[in-house]
Amino acid sequence: MKNISFPSEWHQQHAVQITWPHAQSDWSYLIDEVEKCFIQIATEIARHQLLIVVCSNTAHVKNKLASANLSNISFHEIESNDTWARDHGGITIFENGNPLIYDFCFNGWGLKFAANHDNQITRQLYNAGTFKGYGYTNMNFFVFEGGSIESDGEGTLLTTEECLLSANRNDSLSKAEIENCLLRFFGAQKVLWLKNGYLAGDDTDSHIDTLARFCDKETIAYVKCNSTNDEHYPALLKMEEELRGFRQRNGEAYKLLPLPLPTPVYAPDDGHRLPATYANFLIINEAVLLPVYNVDTDHAAIEALKKAFPDREIVPIDCSALIRQHGSLHCISMQYPETKI
Repeated sequence: MKNISFPSEWHQQHAVQITWPHAQSDWSYLIDEVEKCFIQIATEIARHQLLIVVCSNTAHVKNKLASANLSNISFHEIESNDTWARDHGGITIFENGNPLIYDFCFNGWGLKFAANHDNQITRQLYNAGTFKGYGYTNMNFFVFEGGSIESDGEGTLLTTEECLLSANRNDSLSKAEIENCLLRFFGAQKVLWLKNGYLAGDDTDSHIDTLARFCDKETIAYVKCNSTNDEHYPALLKMEEELRGFRQRNGEAYKLLPLPLPTPVYAPDDGHRLPATYANFLIINEAVLLPVYNVDTDHAAIEALKKAFPDREIVPIDCSALIRQHGSLHCISMQYPETKI
């Protein structure tokens, strides 16, 4: 009988994967600015643990990361469409105590964007021997993205209906059938579904990692809008009410930690609102990397995360360039847990 568990993000990590932007991608017009952001993120991760870098030109990226801890960085030249490793990266579970990487189908967030190269990255990394000590399972029959799910490491999952029930993912399945898949794939006992919450400019159909995150098994950090004049106010208020109604498996309510909705950030070309969010933080060994946007709400977000993670260093990273392509810090990363529980 298989004993399956899905570790939380704060589980001790072996590595984090990122996929480096290149000039043949949608980043071409912004490549210098976004590479500066990637350099910061990569340097911070490599201070603490192994960093797996998927890129189109190893020499170029090594040169960019010359001041980082290169002994902690593994480079792999693989073709990619884009940079969102959270969604095309492998998702690790433990099966009978052994780590196993699920390689789900990534189809560009419901066929919105090309993903023919991105969908092959995990398999190519595994075949190249990158994940020593990990098993591998091809899950290409199920469309799924890492940004759409949160695990408390104790058998509870958090997700959104907007994403998992959207068209062009697994629309031949009912909500009940999708929930049964989640319970079976991840060895979970409970799925918490958010019906409300969104960010203007988001391409993912409301990934959970843009809205609400487990900080520990009892605490959920979430995006809170305090301005009644903001377009997000009604939906985020309803989301907050849903979160207040959720219960842990022991029946207790969750401790809720509000993160401010960032002061609005707009695209400089056409003025549309960008999906800035502080919920898109990345937990790594001994630190939390927090996206900030050079706006007046940044400080409050930093202070909130300090309360959530008192034993970890909070590292703010300017992600103003990342949100130009409608994602942020967590979206470009995927963690791989240590091979022993």
